[in-house]
Amino acid sequence: MNKFYGLNELRKMYLDFFQSKGHLVMKSFSLIPHNDNSLLLINSGMAPLKPYFTKQEIPPCPRVTTCQKCIRTGDIENIGKTDRHGTFFEMLGNFSFGDYFKHEAIAWSWEFLTQVIGLEEDRLYPSVYVDDDEAFDIWNKEIGIPAERIFRFGKEDNFWEHGAGPCGPCSEIYYDRGEKYGCGKPDCTVGCDCDRYMEVWNNVFTQFENDGNGHYELLESKNIDTGMGLERLATIVQDVDSIFDVDTIKALREQVCQMAGVKYKENPKADVSIRIITDHIRSVTFMVSDGILPSNEGRGYVLRRLLRRAARHGRLLGITEKFLTTLSDTVIETSKDGYPELEEKKDFIFKIISEEEDKFNRTLDQGLGILKDMKAQILAGGGDVLSGDDAFKLYDTYGFPLDLTEEILEEDGITIDQEGFKAAMDRQRDMARKARKTTNYMGADVTVYQSIDPAVTSRFVGYEYTKYTSKISVLTTEEEIVEALVDGQNGTIIVDETPFYATSGGQEADTGIITWGDSVFAVKDTIKLSGGKIGHVGTVVKGMFKTGDSVELAIDEKKRSDTAKNHSATHLLQKALQMVLGSHVQQAGSSNNDKHLRFDFTHFSPMTADELKRVEDIVNDEIEANLPVLTKIMDLDEAKKTGAMALFGEKYDKDVRVVTMGDFSKELCGGTHVSNTGVIRAFKIVSEAGVAAGVRRIEALTGDGVFNYYAGLEQELKEAAHAAKAEPFALVKRIEALMDEVKTLSSENEKLKNKMAREALGDVMDQVQDIKGTALLAVKVDGVDMNGLMNLGDQLKARLGQGVIVLASEKDGKVNLLSMATDEAMKNGAHAGNLIKGIAKLVGGGGGGRPNMAQAGGKNPAGIDNALKEAAQVLESQLR
Repeated sequence: MNKFYGLNELRKMYLDFFQSKGHLVMKSFSLIPHNDNSLLLINSGMAPLKPYFTKQEIPPCPRVTTCQKCIRTGDIENIGKTDRHGTFFEMLGNFSFGDYFKHEAIAWSWEFLTQVIGLEEDRLYPSVYVDDDEAFDIWNKEIGIPAERIFRFGKEDNFWEHGAGPCGPCSEIYYDRGEKYGCGKPDCTVGCDCDRYMEVWNNVFTQFENDGNGHYELLESKNIDTGMGLERLATIVQDVDSIFDVDTIKALREQVCQMAGVKYKENPKADVSIRIITDHIRSVTFMVSDGILPSNEGRGYVLRRLLRRAARHGRLLGITEKFLTTLSDTVIETSKDGYPELEEKKDFIFKIISEEEDKFNRTLDQGLGILKDMKAQILAGGGDVLSGDDAFKLYDTYGFPLDLTEEILEEDGITIDQEGFKAAMDRQRDMARKARKTTNYMGADVTVYQSIDPAVTSRFVGYEYTKYTSKISVLTTEEEIVEALVDGQNGTIIVDETPFYATSGGQEADTGIITWGDSVFAVKDTIKLSGGKIGHVGTVVKGMFKTGDSVELAIDEKKRSDTAKNHSATHLLQKALQMVLGSHVQQAGSSNNDKHLRFDFTHFSPMTADELKRVEDIVNDEIEANLPVLTKIMDLDEAKKTGAMALFGEKYDKDVRVVTMGDFSKELCGGTHVSNTGVIRAFKIVSEAGVAAGVRRIEALTGDGVFNYYAGLEQELKEAAHAAKAEPFALVKRIEALMDEVKTLSSENEKLKNKMAREALGDVMDQVQDIKGTALLAVKVDGVDMNGLMNLGDQLKARLGQGVIVLASEKDGKVNLLSMATDEAMKNGAHAGNLIKGIAKLVGGGGGGRPNMAQAGGKNPAGIDNALKEAAQVLESQLR
């Protein structure tokens, strides 16, 4: 093999090869699993295709090929320590759903590796499952591999299964990279743990069904699931040491080195950081491009952890400036041929990464300060071990991996309670495990709908009709498929065609009724089911419905109309937000019903009143312009080229529905809309707030909702005017007059309270004590709140000149404590905050403050006298 092939070239060669073998080339699915609760992130090429393997959905073609972006983070702490693994990788795959099987799969894998790529045949070694004589014979008799070069491995190595569900034997292909990668042992061969024999291809023959109890039945329809890591293939083809030396990844690695002013393979410790940054920025870039945002849970937490780990290792390499967006740009440039969405979302990706890097830099400094305090506390107590809980707090809250904490503590000879840290980590994992739902093989919630024939489907006709007659294809209760639903029963009706819109794309479902003769079914919800089925969920109000009945379906037209106004307004709103705030604004979620609209979007600070008004004005201007709202079915790529906005992480078919509103807005959308923007009538933002890191939420109203909102405000204004004894038009002046009156009365009230406090205290200067040459006045005064004590304290401090004042008061069954120290007293060692801490416990409370002033509260008035006596003891211990 002499020719060099780049990673992007290899991806295309693979997909083109299997397209020539009759496979449909499908684009990579999002990293966000679709209807799969068993996965946090897509981690294999077959994961998004599970519904086709289980026949929950009918595949678009019986032969499919993909290059799937994947992320695995199960061993994140060890990523970077060697050059073997990474969190992000691309998985090449060819799949057969009941079509071809072992003969073709093995022959094509051999043809691609030897004839298309040009790998030397004598350096390739296949393996088969120990009992799979069929695969062995194909390799031996059809491909011509000598028997001694075919390895039989047991179940652990060459049998793929994942609990109950489809499973089967594997046949892997290994490539001999040469002695320089070997362990040097004379018996080194395929299966050795060294880097000489690298697995390059894995054919999984799913031919059995596992019932979960170790019983296997032969599947009537057998499948092929092939996986081949693109980076690993490139490592072999380019004859380089590891994935970090592959052309596109090496370019990224060298950029890290340039930024840090270091060279790769000169310092093992630096190499770990270089590999971590190189790997993690690939994961981060792809995750953000699919709409994953940093958070403290789920996949958002994985993203935050990877990003912060990369940023932290940048610091370890001596990179002091922000650097992650620069590296992300390189990821985009070297990967956009295979993943054009990276280029489309570039500004957004940079914004998210930049904001999170800023946030982490602040958090890291804060965490370093906290670790410094922890270290000082340990040393002051004569210890040399940081508790596991403290180490975990730094890890979980401040993103400090254990090795960073260890590294910092080593300087002072402090170790970490590793077992305690592990226990804290296990507690977190147990909590996460308990929070998981019970799922089936596909990772989806177990429901009755999975028993429905996958050939059953529904066609949505609601763009044209609000009423429609169709035939019932399936009826279910909550537990089983049935032939009939009767009066009072809850269930689901599935028909061939329906005008009911199922919840999706941020638009809530239609409700309405289904009738057959005198029988009535109230539809309370409409849901999308796998395989293109639409379920009408509700209750039989009267009569009976049977499979095969021809029924009339009628939606609630008023609800649909009002929902359409709110949905169309979100399209206008998104464009207006981009105009006012910038191109980084992307939809992060929405909810539209007949009452209001809710729109979540990416932005990193609260909107100002001016920005909100500008957005609102733009939307209302476009409503007033009566823009025509048109829909068109287009090819996905063609639609994107016209500038149509798509949602992050959304799974689109090849043909998509494009909704345009004049020349103002163009989006991919399957929802229902108004015929022209004038139908919306009016738009009003009622709130704007943050809902997550980098995500803001606007709630707004349209149409009658706006007028009802203003009618409510008008009624409140009238009631407020009535309460203030003024006409609505004069309410502001009346409130201003009342505020002046309140201010005057408050001032007089404060004067009276101060006078009463002084009178209650009396002349107390004769109670001044001398503590080591410093004056202490510690006295009790009844019925005074904290503000009153502070006023008294200032007056007494002026009379005292220099010294310490402690005041205690009981009011409404609670204790108020105040301590003040003058400059001279503080020079002598007095500290008001520490003094108040020392006596507050005697009144059943706590508190603290600065050296010159502190306050506390308590629940035990009976302890006041003891607290005042204790003040002298505490002060004496402070003074030099």
